Amino acid sequence: MGNPKREELKVEAKRGVIACVLPTDSSLTLENALDEIRGISETAGVEVVGELVQRRAKPQPATCLGSGKVEELKQLVKATDAEIVVFDNNLTPAQGRNLEEELETIIVDRSEVILDIFATHARTYESKLQVELAQLLYFRTRLKRLWTHLERIQGGIGTGRGPGEKQIETDRRLIDIRVAELRKKLSTIEKRRERTVNLRRNHTTVSLVGYTNAGKSTLMRRLTESDVLVADQLFATLETRTRKWHLPGWGDVLLSDTVGFVRDLPHHLVASFRSTLEEARHADLLLHVVDASHPEARQQVETVYEVLGDIGIETSNVLLVLNKIDRVEDRTWIDVLRAKHEDCVSISAASGEGIDRLVEAVLTRLGDSIVEAEVEISAGNGKIISWLNDHAEISNTEYVDSRVKYRCRFPSKFLSHLEQHDSEITIFNSENNTGHNHPDHIPPEIPESVISSNG
Repeated sequence: MGNPKREELKVEAKRGVIACVLPTDSSLTLENALDEIRGISETAGVEVVGELVQRRAKPQPATCLGSGKVEELKQLVKATDAEIVVFDNNLTPAQGRNLEEELETIIVDRSEVILDIFATHARTYESKLQVELAQLLYFRTRLKRLWTHLERIQGGIGTGRGPGEKQIETDRRLIDIRVAELRKKLSTIEKRRERTVNLRRNHTTVSLVGYTNAGKSTLMRRLTESDVLVADQLFATLETRTRKWHLPGWGDVLLSDTVGFVRDLPHHLVASFRSTLEEARHADLLLHVVDASHPEARQQVETVYEVLGDIGIETSNVLLVLNKIDRVEDRTWIDVLRAKHEDCVSISAASGEGIDRLVEAVLTRLGDSIVEAEVEISAGNGKIISWLNDHAEISNTEYVDSRVKYRCRFPSKFLSHLEQHDSEITIFNSENNTGHNHPDHIPPEIPESVISSNG
């Protein structure tokens, strides 16, 4: 049959076999080792018609699977008339090429199928650029396997190429040019996003993070009563969406929904979507949404923390939200998760169960970030006086000569800002310093200019 044609990535509407090499020290069992790649493949449009798992200390360098399992996979492909094999491992270019030659069918690894899903789901200009960049970086080292027009080009006068230059070298140079263009465009968009995020820093912000399909969008719709996309599908959300969320006794905050994570998220995607997650980086509170009904919930929690760490997001201000408790048959499983993660709340975003507990927990966490202080500044410092009126709850004002003292409350993240402007700050400790216990708490009004459908 020869090498299968690989002109494009699309895996949609193909019959496929899923396979993986499971490390011997993995916490996954043989029974559920393929659950995630099955969901990813089906989201990409693959009809899964067969499965194969091999537990090994490490993948075989040439073909990932051992020789016996390669033969077994070959027979499985023939028996099921599969058109594609999806690996839950990230294959090297050589492994992919050797497997395609051995099995005489298209081989797609974990990163490749995730890239395909992202390309299908990208809607905004920014997300399309991000996906294209990630694809080009991924394919650059795999040109020899993907394309067949790699014959040596003869050099000559006026050709613009060196003698004997290969087509693959030309293609790589063209990719490098396009990568530079994409990075320049994304840099411009990122600067614009930074300006928007800076505007939002003057307001209380909360971000939803978590595994893909954990129910973040459903929760956002429940909390904000907004019409956001909700789909039982992996990576349904690629763009950060921000909505206004009213907290009783506190006021309005900005709630952002972000792209979902998975285990071994391709590093090209992590790098490309780093700016999209800028909202989470500067949030006052992260709500880490977990599908409590999933058998691998504990592993998914760790995966999200790893990804957050990889992109430089501080995880100390995280509230764990155990979602989908209405689907948990044995509620003792919830107790197990709560025992490992004390700072958490259990809810069902779909039914509304536990939402009141979540609101109370959020109010408590946000209140913990509020400081009560006396700020003394020059009476002529109109800039800081205006800033305090906009961002602080002022309970008392006292004028002494050319100075003015404000007894006020404001988010602790603004302390550094005040310290930079010739102000003397005295902080008062308060045992009951939560924002929702102060009915006079009036946050600054959130203008529509800092709220958008896609961040």
